[in-house]
Amino acid sequence: MKKQIYKILFLLAVAGTLFSCEVEEFSDLNNPEVDAFNENLTRGDLQDLVGGVLYSSRTRLGTYYDDCGVIGREYWRFSSSDPRFTSDLLGGENAVLDNNTFYITQPWASRYRTVKNANLILGFLEAQDVSAQFTNAEVNATKGFLQTFIAYELLLNLNLTDANGIRTDVSDSDNLGPFVSKTQALSDIRSMLEEAAGNLGNGGSAFPFSITSGFSGFDTPASFLSANRAISARVAAYQGDMGATRTFLSGSFLNLSSSDLSTGIYHTFSLGATDISNPMFFPLNATTAGARIMEPSFLTDAEAGDNRLSKVVERDEEITLDDLTGNYDVFLYTSQESSIPIIRNEELILLYAEANISNNTAEALNGINIIRESAGLDPYTGDTDATSLINEVLRQRRYSLYAEGHRWIDMRRYNKLDELPLARPNDDVFSQFPIPLTEGN
Repeated sequence: MKKQIYKILFLLAVAGTLFSCEVEEFSDLNNPEVDAFNENLTRGDLQDLVGGVLYSSRTRLGTYYDDCGVIGREYWRFSSSDPRFTSDLLGGENAVLDNNTFYITQPWASRYRTVKNANLILGFLEAQDVSAQFTNAEVNATKGFLQTFIAYELLLNLNLTDANGIRTDVSDSDNLGPFVSKTQALSDIRSMLEEAAGNLGNGGSAFPFSITSGFSGFDTPASFLSANRAISARVAAYQGDMGATRTFLSGSFLNLSSSDLSTGIYHTFSLGATDISNPMFFPLNATTAGARIMEPSFLTDAEAGDNRLSKVVERDEEITLDDLTGNYDVFLYTSQESSIPIIRNEELILLYAEANISNNTAEALNGINIIRESAGLDPYTGDTDATSLINEVLRQRRYSLYAEGHRWIDMRRYNKLDELPLARPNDDVFSQFPIPLTEGN
């Protein structure tokens, strides 16, 4: 009974990241309630604790995607009660990004909360002899799963702060490592994914816990390894290491088929009392109290007949807030229970095309045309020099991965932020968020 109470406290601490809109200090989980798991970690405990990691990995995702989507000029986030979405994030007038405001402190803290929760579980496995409960393969499988999540969560925070860096050495919460550069952080994240891959490869045939339907088809160590390799390919592309990107893709779930774009791993949501609903859903024709409105160039820049324009829906009436007027709602996620992709095959095909631009023009064009065909477009007929093909890949990524958190990052990594549209003459496009004030750095 005592241990069950400790488990509830642990999970409540995880859930605590969901509800506050203020900068907060989290309760110290390195306390007696956690010590109980250090002494006797059962299979039931592991199931619940991994569930806590999957829970915290979904908190504040809406803020993360709004950060990327608004600064990346994919859409505007209207909120009449909080003008910072249309001032700070768009660089309106003299606005700058604040280091002590929800749009950085909340997603930042939530991602590091997931990292801490995963590290705690890894610590429980190391602190005791678990051979009576778990086989060596099961321990390896668990480590590989959690290490993959740690790397992915760190990558999301790095996506926000970019050249300002992140902490990657955070396994000891009482002795955090220093902030490291973007280059070092990407290297560290890639190394974490490599270590995770090694553990998954020695993880046997099954995880000692169940995971959500968002991992259907990737719910064994071997199949989840292909998702790990997919995330590694994204990291390598961010490093500009296209040879490694191709290598990682070869071990991923990449399928060069226009009929298999959605396969991947997903965050799932529900309306259950103890679960989270999709934070990216707003009903059609929502008011300025809360809406995501398409940035007009998404439509005007599109090729005729592109079926990916179905991701936005024309409103009954146009909507205006802070001198921004739009008449299309973002409707990528059509219900509160829609899933949000972590990584999926459509992105992998585009990574394949990008990684082959400098290596194999025919295969780069093959990847591009698979995506164009799936969008109802004719094959690419433009120039095939590297610059032209990169621009075409970025164009296809813009429409294929719309509102999935990529556009800002893509334009930044190719030094094209100055090509993003400005809706108001005094707006700015920021390249990165400041380190949160709570870090004391």
